[in-house]
Amino acid sequence: MDDKEFFRAVADRARLSRQEGADLTRATLETLALRLSDGEARDLALELPEPLRVSLKRERREMEIFGPDESIRRVRARTGLSASEADRGVRAVLGTLQEAVSRKEFGHAMSQLGKEYTQLVETTR
Repeated sequence: MDDKEFFRAVADRARLSRQEGADLTRATLETLALRLSDGEARDLALELPEPLRVSLKRERREMEIFGPDESIRRVRARTGLSASEADRGVRAVLGTLQEAVSRKEFGHAMSQLGKEYTQLVETTR
């Protein structure tokens, strides 16, 4: 899956425009990168198309701990989307990510994010 296909899948799932899907994808990946260890963010990025990898790169520092509600709030602040659009969008990005990377790598990332994030993915099916 290339970056344009990824953005299109997110936009379709979230019922948003393609540009909103692209912005939403970047904002969600940037937010998730704060929740992942440096190694896990790097490993996940290696399985994504090059244009998406930059969204998972961050300066080396401690992982931040926050739940899905805070992730959605941060994505909303970065994108200007409504609360419901940001909620659908984060779920859409996670669901698309699950399809775009290996089962093993997705599982590693979700194990760091925690059960609440796993539930966001399960509700997109």
